[in-house]
Amino acid sequence: MARKTIVIALGGNAIKQANEQGTYEEQMRNVLITSKEIVKLLKAGYRLVITHGNGPQAGSLLIQQEAGNKEVPAQPLDAVGGMTQGQIGYMMQQCLTNLIGDERLQIPVVSIVNQVRVSADDPDFNNPSKPVGPFYSKDEAEQLKVIKPDWIMKEVKPQTVEKRFRRVVASPDPIQNMEAIAIRRMLDSGLLVIASGGGGIPVVYDENRHLKGIAAVIDKDLAGAKLAEVVGADIFLILTDVSNACIQYGKPDEKKLGVLSYDEMKKYSQEGHFGSGSMGPKVNAALRFVEYGGERAIITSLDQAFEAITKSAGTQILK
Repeated sequence: MARKTIVIALGGNAIKQANEQGTYEEQMRNVLITSKEIVKLLKAGYRLVITHGNGPQAGSLLIQQEAGNKEVPAQPLDAVGGMTQGQIGYMMQQCLTNLIGDERLQIPVVSIVNQVRVSADDPDFNNPSKPVGPFYSKDEAEQLKVIKPDWIMKEVKPQTVEKRFRRVVASPDPIQNMEAIAIRRMLDSGLLVIASGGGGIPVVYDENRHLKGIAAVIDKDLAGAKLAEVVGADIFLILTDVSNACIQYGKPDEKKLGVLSYDEMKKYSQEGHFGSGSMGPKVNAALRFVEYGGERAIITSLDQAFEAITKSAGTQILK
């Protein structure tokens, strides 16, 4: 019987959580929690491809770039995507290599610099939607609008949360994973591959049909669904900082969603239950994967990855 393939999408907000400063030690601790779950899946015989977000990390690096601009030139947003792709890939690769070695498994781990093609005419360039960087209170967000008039701030959490505003940048829809053939070959050769980090480095074709970077941050879940499609994944597992997707989120009648059908989840999505800056893209990506023919898509927290696959924890969307 062929081994099932899982694409695991790890949220940037799960690596650097909202209540944390984002130190290297904090992020490594969060990566280690997930890596332990990933190794359980490897031991159970699954083939895995890992992807991850980079919203908080890219936002923090952009702040550092701007703060140091008088000393060294700031780098463009696509280059920042490449930098954070390398940073998080390194952390995950190191944790997984150590844990796999402890288990005496013979599974090499590799993380790749991965480009994802988008359209320069994508409507999100006119109405940016991708949150990056820290969370701010309403007062902090208003002050930043004055200090940095080119920043666009949006409310991404319920009004009951004090720090609910974040900077947003363009998030075009992913069209093509440019290293898809290499990723499939590595997976087929027995490697554990970390790819499409931060949604992939956004690129477009120029007039000579040459690739060039563009200022954006692709949503890692939508890019993850595209990655799952090109590697022929059976399961798409989205790991975030909550155990389940919810309807009526932040309200007294909030309800966690468990196992449900594609049609049920699509109905909830069309009713507007999932925020565009938080759970919305995860639900959309999960629906796309199942629509493409995937067996099931799962949304759950870092520490429930193994139970989500083996015991139906979290939110499970079936055909």
